[in-house]
Amino acid sequence: MSNRPELSRIHRLPERSRADRADLDAVLDASAIGTLATVVDGEPWAVPMLYARIGDRILLHGSTGAGALRHIAAGAPATLCVSILDGIVLADNLFNSSANYRSAVVRGHLTTIDRAEADAALTELSDALIPGRSAEVRPSTPKELAATLTIALPIVEGQWTVKVRDAPPSEGDANPRVWAGVVPIREVAGAPERAPWVDADVPQPPSVTRLRSDRQDRVNGPVHAVSES
Repeated sequence: MSNRPELSRIHRLPERSRADRADLDAVLDASAIGTLATVVDGEPWAVPMLYARIGDRILLHGSTGAGALRHIAAGAPATLCVSILDGIVLADNLFNSSANYRSAVVRGHLTTIDRAEADAALTELSDALIPGRSAEVRPSTPKELAATLTIALPIVEGQWTVKVRDAPPSEGDANPRVWAGVVPIREVAGAPERAPWVDADVPQPPSVTRLRSDRQDRVNGPVHAVSES
């Protein structure tokens, strides 16, 4: 990855940038899907992927048959973008209307996790997304592991940015006769739906019970009071 400091700075509305590593971790840990992007044969390539941050690296996985993914795993520079919509911000005019959000961009070179470590890494990825699930199901088979490409994006200082808006609308025209405020957007986990081939007397496992509450707690940011101006 070339050393281009301008890529690690927020240029528009820099007051919304966050410089602490803890802010980056908070955004990455609140989501489970991001857009991985690179250039393949001179053409842009981007795909949404499940991921999990484990310490100082971001784990991802896909099929070994995915050519573009192999291109990234071979060392092509890539970017992972994550964004979370927390609210629609309504000002008293369209120009000043906005959104509350949290976003992060991590740049770098992905590395392939070798076969010896892949099983443990995939278990870490699974347990980060669905805590405790790996203990409730059988281990991965050698054939499944051979068909899975496990890759990691290191989190390196100077190669990430975080941007957050978490405020009411600006005054805009300050028109007291036009409603302005924030409509919070929240992720809601619905009731688990049993697969049709599972016996009706099989109890819901602890991982599923925890998943409903844990994901909502992790994803949903603070709720800001709606302005009544």
